[in-house]
Amino acid sequence: MYHVYTERDYSEFSKTLIGEFTDLEAAMTKARKAIENQPDLRYIVEETDGHVNNYGELITTVVAESD
Repeated sequence: MYHVYTERDYSEFSKTLIGEFTDLEAAMTKARKAIENQPDLRYIVEETDGHVNNYGELITTVVAESD
């Protein structure tokens, strides 16, 4: 499962979930479209397999992010 987020100014508080995808290509397409014509936004694509840590938070790996 891939989660696509947008983020403003590298602030964790501005992180917004755009969508969840099973296909990486679909996730990347959505990520690029989400920040199109918005120079103050960047995207982050994270992968998860459903496992959680001791605090109940999903364990994720960043697979792509924009500059």
